[in-house]
Amino acid sequence: MVGGRIVQGSNLSRQSSFNFGSETKGLPSRPALDSNTSFGMSSLEVEDHEDEDEHLKDPRDWLKVIGAFEQPKMMYNATQKHFDNTHLLLGMLTVSPAGALSLSDLTGTIVLDIQHARPIPETGAYFAPGMIVLVEGSYEEDSGVSSTLGGTGGIGGTIGGKFLGFSVGHPPCERRTATLGGTDEIDKSSLAGPAFGWTDFLGVGSQRATGSRMNKIGSKLLDPEQAHNIVIASDLHLDVPATLTALRTLLRTHTPDPTAAHPVYPLAIILMGNFSSKASLAGVPGAGSIEYKEHFDALASVLADFPQLIAHTTLVFIPGDNDAWPSAFLSGAATPLPRKPVPALFTNRIRRVIAEANREVWGAGKAKGKEGEVIWTSNPSRLSWFGVKGEMAIIRDDLAGRLQRTSIRFPKPDEEVDDEMPFAPSAQDADADADTMDLDLPASHHAPTQQALDHDTLTARSLTRTILSQSHLSPFPLSARPLHWDFAHVLNLYPLPNSLVLADSEAPAFVVKYCGCTVMNPGSLVEGRKGERARWVEFDVRSGSGVVRVEE
Repeated sequence: MVGGRIVQGSNLSRQSSFNFGSETKGLPSRPALDSNTSFGMSSLEVEDHEDEDEHLKDPRDWLKVIGAFEQPKMMYNATQKHFDNTHLLLGMLTVSPAGALSLSDLTGTIVLDIQHARPIPETGAYFAPGMIVLVEGSYEEDSGVSSTLGGTGGIGGTIGGKFLGFSVGHPPCERRTATLGGTDEIDKSSLAGPAFGWTDFLGVGSQRATGSRMNKIGSKLLDPEQAHNIVIASDLHLDVPATLTALRTLLRTHTPDPTAAHPVYPLAIILMGNFSSKASLAGVPGAGSIEYKEHFDALASVLADFPQLIAHTTLVFIPGDNDAWPSAFLSGAATPLPRKPVPALFTNRIRRVIAEANREVWGAGKAKGKEGEVIWTSNPSRLSWFGVKGEMAIIRDDLAGRLQRTSIRFPKPDEEVDDEMPFAPSAQDADADADTMDLDLPASHHAPTQQALDHDTLTARSLTRTILSQSHLSPFPLSARPLHWDFAHVLNLYPLPNSLVLADSEAPAFVVKYCGCTVMNPGSLVEGRKGERARWVEFDVRSGSGVVRVEE
């Protein structure tokens, strides 16, 4: 540039818009790109390696043993007239703008063909868009499936062709001891220890720093002869009279005899929404702000009848989608997670009832102890005991129904064709059966057949395997379940908690243990057509086991 004008000389380079003329002659030039290498020619091993070959003068340097488990699997494609390789891909199931099922990762997106794919397991998991899956199959070039939308190529864009899936499965679930370590038995043959033993995931201390100390405190305070339960109930529809009756049954069951020498109270009672059967503050008749507060006042009246219990335990309240304030503008639709607790405007009387019970039980001149407390927390939330020793993840969401609505369906395998001739057995066949060689195994023993599971058990196992394998409380796209991105990390299930509460009113009540994690669904508190029974879940923090309990 001379006098404010750009000198347009013949030495102007096209390599860079800021590489002008002789000013860059002293700078080192950029290395030229090898077009053959950038387009994958190096993978075909057609480059010249004469310099490397001169160093390998011993014939034994060219010997290579290929084991049976190392040999690549080749399949002949009769249509394309060449051999195909099988690949194992890890990616997220998505739906392309054109409506095709696709597999995506950070490098791009490819159309997924599951016409001949089989899920693993066959009937024990859900597969829906938004989930991370493992797909085994082969790549097939097909110009007909390329995207008709512009700007979809390049890194992160749509890859031409399609991926023929043979099998689809979830990633393996990692146990908590493999991530953090602990007192449980681990694989001692591995030289590497736990991956994140020094990481504090919940702000209560790491396993390596405080684990041994917390184990000693827990062993000292948790009497092995007594139960140390956490009581969990869900769907407390306070606008339904049967709910308050069922709640009285729950509280009466866990109130010990006052004359007992050592009464045992539950460590915590977790009461989960929806606290209204209709969307609150959404213009629905009978679900306004005044009625909503009256429902919690009725709950406070029930709690006031059990002062000994509420003064010796911790009450935890977790809202649902029908609770204020989000229900006011979403009308009970899927609320962005996580969501805040019920406002204190509606729950002041419950706090006063707890404070009055503490004064009555732990007042002046009486024995001192841990006072009862009430906690209104978010959805989802976590509960820990003795630091990192125990962790419980809690969420109130109808996961089973959403999984059944959004999951993909695999084609059913073709029925096997019976090739046997429909003729009566001949005398020659009878003679052949008589001359059959006797084997060591008795002829009467047949291969055991797997007994068909009932629908409730199958739903519980499918829901448990899906959520724990995905290590996420909401493995759905944002269109199905919106999230607050600033707090999306709280939905991760890594490391795996000791227990997980999936409060789902559309799924049966169950307790299932998978990969060391106890998964529980308390179902609805009111059970039965007429609401004559109360149902909840009890979890023992010492043994790590849970049970569904039903009382009339």
